[in-house]
Formats: sequence, C-alpha cells, structure tokens
Amino acid sequence: MGTPQTPSTIAQAMGWAQTQGLDRLDAQLLVLHAVGRTDMERAWLLAHDTDALPDAAHATLQATVRRRAAGEPLAYITGHKAFYGLDLCVDGRVLVPRPDTETLVDWALEVLAIAPTTASTSTTTEPHTKPTRVLDLGTGSGAIALALQHSRPDLQVLAIDYSTDALTVAQANALRLHLKVRFAQGNWLDGVQGCFDLIVSNPPYIAALDPHLAALTHEPRQALASGDHGLDDIGTIIAQAGRHLQPGGWLLLEHGYDQASAVRALLADAGFADAQSRRDLAGVERCSGGRWPS
Repeated sequence: MGTPQTPSTIAQAMGWAQTQGLDRLDAQLLVLHAVGRTDMERAWLLAHDTDALPDAAHATLQATVRRRAAGEPLAYITGHKAFYGLDLCVDGRVLVPRPDTETLVDWALEVLAIAPTTASTSTTTEPHTKPTRVLDLGTGSGAIALALQHSRPDLQVLAIDYSTDALTVAQANALRLHLKVRFAQGNWLDGVQGCFDLIVSNPPYIAALDPHLAALTHEPRQALASGDHGLDDIGTIIAQAGRHLQPGGWLLLEHGYDQASAVRALLADAGFADAQSRRDLAGVERCSGGRWPS
C-alpha cells in the first residue's frame, strides 16, 4: 500500500484514501476521524481542504485506511455509528446497527402510539395510568431499546442479551446518552418475569452455511447465524412470546430478505393475529409481526 507524501493536505489525504480502494464517503469519514472531528462535519472538509494534515493524523489515517481496505466495518474503526438520531459507540463485541433496523423502530413506535395507557381497578371507577412496558431481545449495542426510550421517555424498556460483552457496550451507551433502559443477561425469554405491551427483536437470522457470512468475519458470529435455515432463534422467540405479552400486545421481529412468509406462518401457527410484514427503504419485507389476541 502506498503512502501519501508528508505533509499532505486534507484534500490530498482524501484522494490518497480513494486510491487504496475506499469510496469517497469512507475516505471522508476516515479523514474526519483522523483529525478528531465527527462524521457530521463533512462540510468542514470542504472549508479546510488545503489545510495540512498533522503528522499524528497522517499516521492514524494510514492505519485506519489499511483496516477499512481489509474489510473491517467503518463503525468499528471510528468506534461510532449513528442510529435513529443517536450516536452509538460500537466495537467488535456487537453488530453494527443497520439502517434497515430503523424500519423496526418506526413500526414499534406506531404500535406503541395506540397501546393502552390506563387501567381500572376493582376499588375505584377512576382509571389510573399504567406504564407501557417494552422488551428488546438480543439488544446488542442497545440500538433498538435506546431509540425507543429516546423517542418515548415514558416507556419502561427492558433490554436482554445473552452476551455479557454486548451488555457492557449497551449499558455504556445508555449511560452516555442518559437513557434509563434496564438491562439483563438472559437467553431470549427464559426467566423473564411479567408481561409486556411490546416485544421487539433483531435476532440472528442468517443460515449457518450462508455464503454471505464470509464477508462478515469482523462481527460476532453468534449474533448472525441461527441454524440451517436461519429461523431457529426467531422460532424460539415466537414460541415463547405469547406467555409474556399483554392481551393485544405485539411481537415485532427483524428477519432476512427472503424470510417474511416463513415468519408470518410461524406467527400464525403460534396463535398470533394480524400477522403482517413491513418493507424497508429498499422495498424488502424486512420485519414481520403479530398481535397476541385479546
């Protein structure tokens, strides 16, 4: 791999990064990272394109370009990923949040907008406010749980993951963002107490022998693959969820691009009503869900 002349300008550094196989956006973001600026400051690059790249930034850029050219996700290199308006810290202990998953958050917020918020008691005719409870299974970096809590501060959100490493990342994000999500270690719904108005999950859904896994070597495999057909974990969640949903509560799941009909069938077989799917921005049926009967 060649190296840019020293000292190089900001513009020369971006040009060099592209000669190493990076696209323009990755080159811009790595230059911003090298000079200690956020990925929201791309306009700064235009205003300072003739500035000299400091020696320390030059060394950082060389190292990070090498990592990106080798296929490492950009978010692991910079340590940050934007998701639903939040700046999340991520590393190799968790999956990188994808824009497709924002479809799941949008749907969850729609469901929550019509969730009942009052209940009457046997001792009074006056309704009292009850909290709306949400459970995020396989939270990873905390992306879904934190996005929901940020959008609806009144929610009671519990986020579960089997990986204690992932929970460490998610809890750090919650602390940094001042969001009051609760976290617990667990295997899907095993040991979960109580019922929820919404259960949401982006579980592993890639088939164990899917060739696409070869391009995802930097991300934790246990968060990606799920049996011969990619549906083992989805099937487990669907089978368990009904016992933990309020009447009328929803289960919403992200899944693979070709799994919508299979997931809808699993939901219907488990007794869910209104099984349906939602499309992502590319028009792919990316999420499916159903309502637990009243």
